[in-house]
Amino acid sequence: VQLQACGGGLVQAGGSLRLSCVGSGQTFSSYTMAWFRQAPGKEREFVAGVRWSAGSTAYADSVKGRFTISRDNAKNTVYLQMNSLKPEDTAVYYCAARRSVGLPRATLGYDYWGQGTQVTVSS
Repeated sequence: VQLQACGGGLVQAGGSLRLSCVGSGQTFSSYTMAWFRQAPGKEREFVAGVRWSAGSTAYADSVKGRFTISRDNAKNTVYLQMNSLKPEDTAVYYCAARRSVGLPRATLGYDYWGQGTQVTVSS
């Protein structure tokens, strides 16, 4: 099972980026998918998550109203649309997958992780 994240880059404050995470080796349609991020010197934190049905999502307060998580089960892909980016959004972003039900915000709640993609927001 592999998760491949991409779409990161350098953007000015106020700009937008769209991250993608493609799963392989398993059908992820029944999995909870999530995005986490980790800034230098900080712990990895929950950003957004979506249940398998895509009818239930959750966001960190710091990104609510600016980020949108979505998924395309036919493509085994989860997306994170990031708008109105701020310098404090700078981090390595990781996608994660969870086999069982629920949408936890703790890293221990996830079974598979992607390699991370760097997002840098300049002021």
